[in-house]
Amino acid sequence: MRLISYTTNGETRTGALRGDEVVDLNRTDSAIPTDMIALLEGGDAMMARAGKAAETGTAVTPVADVRLESPVPVPPRILAVGLNYLEHFYEIPEEIREKRGMKVPEVPVIFNKQNTSATGPFDPILLPPESGEIDYEAELGVVIGKTCRRVSEAEAMQVVAGLVIVNDVTVRDWQRATPTMTMGKSWDSHCPMGPALVTPDEIDDLYALQVRLTVNGEERQHFSTGDMHFNIAQQIAHLSTAFTLVPGDVIATGTSAGVAVFRPDRPWLKDGQVVRIEIDGLGYIENTVARDAGEKFIR
Repeated sequence: MRLISYTTNGETRTGALRGDEVVDLNRTDSAIPTDMIALLEGGDAMMARAGKAAETGTAVTPVADVRLESPVPVPPRILAVGLNYLEHFYEIPEEIREKRGMKVPEVPVIFNKQNTSATGPFDPILLPPESGEIDYEAELGVVIGKTCRRVSEAEAMQVVAGLVIVNDVTVRDWQRATPTMTMGKSWDSHCPMGPALVTPDEIDDLYALQVRLTVNGEERQHFSTGDMHFNIAQQIAHLSTAFTLVPGDVIATGTSAGVAVFRPDRPWLKDGQVVRIEIDGLGYIENTVARDAGEKFIR
């Protein structure tokens, strides 16, 4: 099943992708919530209803006629795993690793992106006027579907609702400015996600997925999810040991080599460029880079 959040006629609803059509889940079965987190909170029974509606629903709209949002428009949390691909670790120049005392992680390196950074699979990535060092990171995202604490590795996949594509956009100079990464990782629009929440039964092998990122058609990253240092079950077990995970939490599972900051010419993202990430079985997200007008508001 491929669950989505989409906007039509000014209203955001839950749906399912079926070919080139969107099935409106709530109009098919009124018991299904129009909000993705509420749907996930309904547990296995609600997911089963959604699956049936996705197959049989006749309340359909062409996907071209709706706006796809982040599958979870406002995740409770966006948790990310740093240095989870050793090719990415070893692309960091040796002198930098030695200066910072960096070693291959013995436990997952966790940081967060604020949930206001979440945006849709085809929305723009905004270039802030405060920095010119805007980077990309292609990642497989995991959406939690059940409230859980102290989950074992053997149990971990039971709490996974689905998978999404994530671009962990990063403002590198703001990232370097402090010991923690939150400020460099959390700018508005800097976490495109989607295009759908794909349930695990749709994927034959989570650790055989090819991940590709291009900028204006030029390949910058290409790696396999099989190269993760800590796998998804290990990540969930580690996180849930410390704190309760809740439906809608997103785990960005890490990126591999090829990011702009460690390329010789540092090809930062520029106005007008198109960033596309494809992952086998999940589809693609594609985001145009655009200047942030620096809008200010108090509401």
